[in-house]
Amino acid sequence: MENSYSESYRKSGVDITAGYRAVELMKEHVNRTRTANSMDGLGGFGGCIDISAESGNVLVSGTDGVGTKLKLAFAMGKHDTVGIDCVAMCVNDIICTGARPLLFLDYIACGKNVPEKIASIVKGVADGCVQAGCALVGGETAEMPGFYPEDEYDLAGFSVGIVEKEKMLDRNSVRAGDAIIALPSSGVHSNGFSLVRKVFSIDTDPEILNTTVLSDGRTLGQALLEPTRIYVKPVLSLLENAHVHSICHITGGGFNENIPRALPEGLQASIRFSSVRTPEIFRLIQEKGDIDRHDMFNTFNMGVGMAVIVPSQETDKVIDCLAPAGAYLLGQVEEGDKGVRLW
Repeated sequence: MENSYSESYRKSGVDITAGYRAVELMKEHVNRTRTANSMDGLGGFGGCIDISAESGNVLVSGTDGVGTKLKLAFAMGKHDTVGIDCVAMCVNDIICTGARPLLFLDYIACGKNVPEKIASIVKGVADGCVQAGCALVGGETAEMPGFYPEDEYDLAGFSVGIVEKEKMLDRNSVRAGDAIIALPSSGVHSNGFSLVRKVFSIDTDPEILNTTVLSDGRTLGQALLEPTRIYVKPVLSLLENAHVHSICHITGGGFNENIPRALPEGLQASIRFSSVRTPEIFRLIQEKGDIDRHDMFNTFNMGVGMAVIVPSQETDKVIDCLAPAGAYLLGQVEEGDKGVRLW
């Protein structure tokens, strides 16, 4: 991950390399909890528990939050979409293993419990669960005065999915020459908002969210608050109809952190900059923040929310199957040091 560093993101207060270091330091503690059912350690998109001896299946879990994108929800007084983000960040990780999400639980911590606001947040969570085809089976709301400001909250979630062990995706099946298919994002999704807020001075000038308008007529706030796209149904349909080697969910750390997680050693992703269909919102962020291209691709999804790696002969079939999601050919796998070659 030596190429996965963003100076612009660090200046906004987020050091992603510290995150990698924290994972390395916590591994010895996590390893102490391993049981006979444990599978791969930290670093994958989903945490897996092997119950195949009993059922032939593997349970796959994912947990995440919405991050400082919530600051925009506070500023705009709109709370009914961030729940979709919360669900998306969990279930999109789970499907990278080939698993079908079964259930979801949310956790809301707030300074003051305003029932109408909490209900609005949970509406978004439920909308996300419907999109993902999983059940919202419970959750927790914690009122914590003195810890959170009265008008603020945090939102996190947890999901569990299931997959037959023999049908799990294995990045070791990836071969040189495989095609990389892009599934477009809906925008910034739920990562990089510390940098976004700094670029537009949102914390000190929240009105910019309403006064800046994109070419499609949306305000800056509407474009940034657009919820994370949920890929569960199109991907599960694809897995039933085509041969897929590996999948990656492109979140924080952009291309350089996430795409290599779907590759084995000795292979790299080769992607032309001109192949990436980048929405206007990213160009606006780059120009306003004077951010170099490397940092943009190392912080944001740049318009690609998920990448699917398939045998080259399956390319047309996969793009056709994923046509409703806007899929297109992004690049290919080639021999080389594990990573991403953007050219």
